[in-house]
Amino acid sequence: MALVDGGADRIESDLAHGEASRGSVGPGRVEGLVPLAGLLLVAAGSAVMLLLHVIPPTSAVDPVRRTLSEYALGDAKWAFDGSLLLISVGSALGFRALARRAPRPPMTAVVLGAVWTVSLVVLVAFTKTDWAVGPSTGGTIHRYASVAAFLSLPVALLFAARPVFPDRPGWQWAVRGCAVVSLLWFGSIVVGVANMAAGGPPWWRFVPLGLVERMVAFSAVVGLLVLVLGMVRTRRPIG
Repeated sequence: MALVDGGADRIESDLAHGEASRGSVGPGRVEGLVPLAGLLLVAAGSAVMLLLHVIPPTSAVDPVRRTLSEYALGDAKWAFDGSLLLISVGSALGFRALARRAPRPPMTAVVLGAVWTVSLVVLVAFTKTDWAVGPSTGGTIHRYASVAAFLSLPVALLFAARPVFPDRPGWQWAVRGCAVVSLLWFGSIVVGVANMAAGGPPWWRFVPLGLVERMVAFSAVVGLLVLVLGMVRTRRPIG
């Protein structure tokens, strides 16, 4: 009887343990959802930003000459700010996953990813200068935060591509390609500044600033989406 009772107790214990295991979500499962959540948030924020281009009244903003921050000067400021915050939170989750999943986390990429994430929050906190009113301290902070954001993300992607996808060259080059395109577009602003220093027109008139800014941001964010999507698809182990 003791042997039978002991066997029954063991079976009941195993069943209870199995039910508890099925009802719980382990830390590995949670970590696996982090990049997916980041991907969805960045995609959602990007979708809101794209909608601002086609839905009145913001559709009247000239996308070639007017910067993205122009959307924050009107009634749609809440949508513009919301899109940046969604992208910021999603980016933070994406770079967190990068730091946890890469066998040797690329700290340069992680730091630059943090700069990108914080810069987006600063852009929300300090609105673009309304030149119909005049320059402002907040507008100046906004301008410098824009530069930090536009440079930090593509450079972070360049440093992240190989450590995250060491044995997947296709994913590597997709991320790097987006980063290089973004930096090349930003380079046109540098050319404009150099041309202005040589006696040419102001750099913001030398280049179609709205178009350049959109291409810089679009290319970099697409690269970020590819990076995070790659982490979701390849399911690299944490370690």
